[in-house]
Amino acid sequence: MSTALRIAHGIFGRVALLDMDWSLVRHAHPHCHVLLKVEGADTQFVVGDRIAPLTDNTAVLVNGWQPHSYVHNPERPRTVILALYIEPKWLMAFRPGWAASGAPGFFSQPSGEVSPHIRDLAMNLSADMMAHPEAKAEHEALLSDLMIAVIERFTPWRSFPASIREMSARAGDWRIRKATASMRSETGRGTALESFAREAGLSRAHFFRLFEASVGVPPKVYLNVVRMEKAVDAVLNQSASVSDISHQLGFAEPAHFTRFFRNHSGVSPREFRSVSRLAS
Repeated sequence: MSTALRIAHGIFGRVALLDMDWSLVRHAHPHCHVLLKVEGADTQFVVGDRIAPLTDNTAVLVNGWQPHSYVHNPERPRTVILALYIEPKWLMAFRPGWAASGAPGFFSQPSGEVSPHIRDLAMNLSADMMAHPEAKAEHEALLSDLMIAVIERFTPWRSFPASIREMSARAGDWRIRKATASMRSETGRGTALESFAREAGLSRAHFFRLFEASVGVPPKVYLNVVRMEKAVDAVLNQSASVSDISHQLGFAEPAHFTRFFRNHSGVSPREFRSVSRLAS
């Protein structure tokens, strides 16, 4: 079973130091997502439809809303992974164009060779999180240096628009915009995707095709992203029990919620909450 060693969170998003030996289902994040190996066995992720190796010398790079998964090989040792889930709004403080980190195409490739500088920064951040879990300001400073180095190495950042207006996303179909708004506001409804199709006035098949064409991911993946982000927010910021959070989010049983959370993050909601509070 995978273990969360440390989890830091703030306006930057989340940083998790995970000791992984548990597969993750195909999922996505609304963040700029970077995975760096700290120690243990070399491993790999599937990003989109491509295999992305995670080694001492290669990072895995995932664009916002890009489906990806992790399939652990039980014959190989565990891997300690530094997983970064970075808010585009935080990156805008460095350069306005870096708001594009939440959009498709920010990383042109799903993996890349890390420089010795990036490797050192990742190791320093990991070591500081372990030694000083409460040192939030220091962690954010180290993370800033790491993300600047990652973006400068792995993205065509000089070509990103300097104006926020220039990077406004395609409006898309109004019926799909209505459906995504409903998904964000009504996660307690569960996974009854047909109800969203009916509200949009579309057949199930047409809804699924139009949704993926407009948003970039299937509606099931989108809804799971929304539910997972709400789950993380509740686990971190509410005092409610896991059972109560499960009910809020529309799960039939707390065990179903725990399995959903573990399959998307690698650890249970109770462990996620416990480890995160070390940094409080």
